[in-house]
Amino acid sequence: MTVNATQELLLSRIRDVADHPKPGVVFKDITPLLADPVAFTALTDALSEFCVRHGATKIIGLEARGFILAAPVAVRAGIGFIPVRKAGKLPGATLSQAYELEYGSAEIEVHAEDLSAGDRVVVIDDVLATGGTAEASLELIRRAGADVVGVVVLMELGFLGGRARLEPALAGAPLEALITL
Repeated sequence: MTVNATQELLLSRIRDVADHPKPGVVFKDITPLLADPVAFTALTDALSEFCVRHGATKIIGLEARGFILAAPVAVRAGIGFIPVRKAGKLPGATLSQAYELEYGSAEIEVHAEDLSAGDRVVVIDDVLATGGTAEASLELIRRAGADVVGVVVLMELGFLGGRARLEPALAGAPLEALITL
């Protein structure tokens, strides 16, 4: 399937939900895409290709929809999967990173032993919006001694400025969005 055909298929399976989670917001619902085995396979293949192309040895999925996308990519590519969770959700020793959101602050965590020096990590998420969570995940990866080799998302909401926020934290690693809105 060509890149354009894949993009068209994926976009055709993303539903707009008006006024969710609050009035004035148009939520991009990916559940119809996940329910379509052809579209979900095309998405998994595209994300997996990015990981293999950049020599990833580990894939991080960002809570929560990033888990849904990253886990099958890890299986397909034969690469380890690591969840990055909201603070307090992981048992055992963790590394945590606080970050600012447009409406306050948040904190994410990863198991300290899941990443180490020499790991080449790709971060996968469903949406790049303001970039705060992705930026914090890059900090966590580097604090664990691993290398960031890229970030790939299903869709980028370009009007929210996440790419500009994320660029310095990428330190030259690629950022790819399969769809940009």
